Amino acid sequence: MGGGFVLVPLQVLWAGVPQRFANANSLVAIIPIALAALPIYYFRKGSPQVDLHAALFLVIGSVVGAYVGARLLSRIPDRELKFGVALILGVVGLKELLLP
Repeated sequence: MGGGFVLVPLQVLWAGVPQRFANANSLVAIIPIALAALPIYYFRKGSPQVDLHAALFLVIGSVVGAYVGARLLSRIPDRELKFGVALILGVVGLKELLLP
């Protein structure tokens, strides 16, 4: 699970940020977090702790997914967006409770 599972609901419930902006903020927040973590994991314990081959596929998938998600975000009505996010959070929560 990524930080978005915490970041998005906190923004919506506590900060009063609209769902659409909270989703976008979460995606943008990933950039500095990843950049800060890269040298820590790459230079840890004298040898890289990052599989660059696997990371390349994750980067490609993330960029494509973020682009498609951002394009779809503008087309989904706010009520349905909130319902979808709540449904995903509920499914992930149940999975964590039942199959830790």
